[in-house]
Amino acid sequence: MSQLNNQKSGMGKILPVLFGFFVMGFCDVVGISTSYVKIDFNLSETLAGFIPSMVFAWFFLLSVPTAILMNKIGRKKTVQISNVVTIIGMMIPFFAYNLTTCMIAFGLLGIGNTILQVSLNPLLTNVIKGDKLTSTLTAGQVIKAVSSFCGPFIAAFAVYYFGNWKALFPIFAAITVLAAIWLMLTPIPEEENKVKSASVGDTFALLKDKTILFLFLGIVAVVGIDVGTNTLAPKLLMERSNLAVETAGYGSSVYFLCRTVGAFIGAFLLMKMSDIKYFRIHITAALVSVIVLFFMFSNLSILIVLGLIGFSCSSIFAVIYSLAIKHRPDKANEISGLLITGVVGGAIAPPLMGFFTDQVGSQAGSIAVILFLVSYLVLFAFMGVHGDASGVPKK
Repeated sequence: MSQLNNQKSGMGKILPVLFGFFVMGFCDVVGISTSYVKIDFNLSETLAGFIPSMVFAWFFLLSVPTAILMNKIGRKKTVQISNVVTIIGMMIPFFAYNLTTCMIAFGLLGIGNTILQVSLNPLLTNVIKGDKLTSTLTAGQVIKAVSSFCGPFIAAFAVYYFGNWKALFPIFAAITVLAAIWLMLTPIPEEENKVKSASVGDTFALLKDKTILFLFLGIVAVVGIDVGTNTLAPKLLMERSNLAVETAGYGSSVYFLCRTVGAFIGAFLLMKMSDIKYFRIHITAALVSVIVLFFMFSNLSILIVLGLIGFSCSSIFAVIYSLAIKHRPDKANEISGLLITGVVGGAIAPPLMGFFTDQVGSQAGSIAVILFLVSYLVLFAFMGVHGDASGVPKK
């Protein structure tokens, strides 16, 4: 009976933390939002490519300072700061909709999401220990993927019932309020060992460790692939299948649905399979899928290949993050800040994709950028790491 009560108590602490991953998924709404904003304000592909940058550029600027702040005030309080910033950002375009307010809103969304991603992953280690960490992080990615999957549907729902896609923003704000209240009411143990707050220089000095450097670049690549594919999906369907933006938005949903399924399956596979073995199999499948996408022109074939990319890349972020934390557990906060800085890959990839798309006159330019990023991860998986780099025996 006592053991059952302990399990219930443990789940009571884990669930509100995992729910934070749903809020984390809100940043992916920028994929379908880019298509709407591009049409609403008649933007070029190159200029539209900078819309995701308003969200993801903050990961480069604020991740390490957030990690330093987290050392001072704790992980839970840092998560709550992110919730407040996200709520404010989500309300702005609902009350004032123009290109400037959209950019401000996406900027605040990016700031809130940066703080959340830096603090929420380490907060999970306050309630989950040992070899369950990778699978639990993957479960968090499942919840994030569900959130990302819902975004285009909520946008379509807003258009249908309210006449405008931007009605999705107050819905997201209300969900964030719920997440903040649930976490506030949940007692979570603070970090056992309060460490002296590291400086920005100390944090970036971790890149001298070759393993951490390769893992950092892996985060840059995998987030670039994720945001890039999310942004590409509706545009590719509009270009090759002549779909309207509301219908083409379902391309992003198919991508995130398959990511959700892949992450769910990955959570179980990673309990039994070496992190590196999983990494190598799935990133190779992603490489093949991206190459095939160049030659797909029908609606169904494009959706299938987008789904395969989502499925293949679904747990790569969690694997890379877990490898880094296990490599230097004594620097968990600093590594979290450093790795989340790598989410700037989501700000780098879309402008490059827009530029190459304008240059070649088709979305093949965007696919080429994604192919380059996947190729790095393939090289890293087979040459940058060896054996079970997690150091955790698989049962």
